[in-house]
Amino acid sequence: MKKPSASQLTPLLIWLAVALLFEACQQQAAPPAGFFPDSNTVSGWTKSAEVRTFAPQQLSEYIDGDAEKYLKAGVKTTATTDYKYRGETDVVVDIYTMSTAAAAKAVFDSEPAMDAEAPTLGDSARLYSQSLIFRKGPYLVRMVAYQESPQLARAMLELGRALESKLIR
Repeated sequence: MKKPSASQLTPLLIWLAVALLFEACQQQAAPPAGFFPDSNTVSGWTKSAEVRTFAPQQLSEYIDGDAEKYLKAGVKTTATTDYKYRGETDVVVDIYTMSTAAAAKAVFDSEPAMDAEAPTLGDSARLYSQSLIFRKGPYLVRMVAYQESPQLARAMLELGRALESKLIR
């Protein structure tokens, strides 16, 4: 049997490279903006119209001083938007898409667990009076409220469950 020549292999290699690239693009996660529930999907929550995204090299523009932790862990993209609960309480929701589930776990584990509840949400979660952080696969979700109210923690948990249902593994 005669070996194929380099000129015969070149088109095959090009075709293979294009096919692999196409497959990789198809396996990319859904756009981060699509992860955020629309207004009133969860009772009492209104989403701002704007979803901002940050590539790793832009993350320090958004998180001043804490970006290095995410960069070292392998953040691929960050998406953020604002919600308002019952027209009164402002909450920022960040979704960090990490390179792996282990990277999301590493950032989650680096956060203090003191005085936090551990609700059933994602792969693990921590609920505080004014914030919720959870991870699911390669995603790390952080919600932070700027005002406190008695029902806020439970309302953030409801919004977190809606977010979790939109995250893909």
